[in-house]
Amino acid sequence: MSQARTIDTGTEDILARVENRVAILTMNRPKRRNALSVPMLQGMQAALIEAETADDVGCVVLTGTGGAFCAGGDVKGMAEDEGTGGGLDNAIHLQRLAQRGTAGRIYEMPKPVIAMLPGAAAGAGLGLALACDMRIAAENAILTTAFAKIGFSGDWGGTFFMTALIGPAKTRELYYLSEKIDAVRAEQLGLVNRVVPADQLEQETMDIAHRIANGPTVAFRYMKENIARAIGGDMGECMDLEATHHVHTALTRDHREAVKAFVEKKTPVFEGR
Repeated sequence: MSQARTIDTGTEDILARVENRVAILTMNRPKRRNALSVPMLQGMQAALIEAETADDVGCVVLTGTGGAFCAGGDVKGMAEDEGTGGGLDNAIHLQRLAQRGTAGRIYEMPKPVIAMLPGAAAGAGLGLALACDMRIAAENAILTTAFAKIGFSGDWGGTFFMTALIGPAKTRELYYLSEKIDAVRAEQLGLVNRVVPADQLEQETMDIAHRIANGPTVAFRYMKENIARAIGGDMGECMDLEATHHVHTALTRDHREAVKAFVEKKTPVFEGR
């Protein structure tokens, strides 16, 4: 049995440790349902780089605290944001780097990654979950793309990963309507691999993670690459285009109206501009 150790992420927004050949990354902003922050994303990138190359890691588990997986972007933070800072091109470039360093790295790293979903996975948070090799969900977990409700086109690879998992027709439905689906429906669609009682989620996930971590890691590396090639398409190009469109939609009146309505708990009125 290997020695347990922590991975320094540089922030309390994401915690990381290695136990028995499994790296466990925990998003840790429970008061915001683990909505993404810049420190969280930077810490996640650092932890993934460490896990990818560490000899004592054979599998990675990504999860969240406080009964949620990840609510995606911080919508309340968006309401306080006055613009794109260093300009549109810089904003697009920064988002591309953040996406590739997190969801992109999860998808391409040579070690299997499991998303453990104790609750809501929305927007970019759903994208992170879909980037993983497997998703184990508590029976009370809720999944939603959420983007249409705040006038966004989508990011963090969700359109690429979801289309690969369930096809374009259902992906369009889930993006256009942005409805919430429960764990059972998500399993029926093929978005999650297993649904278990909430009190069994950690045990079930870690049993699978340990089985993988102590398995034929070289074979798993090639299996993962083979499957990625079988899916087809260029993940990086898709994610970059997502980032471009996402940042552009951030400049629309519809998005600003939707964020304001979200904060005020009202229904947004979209104008198509």
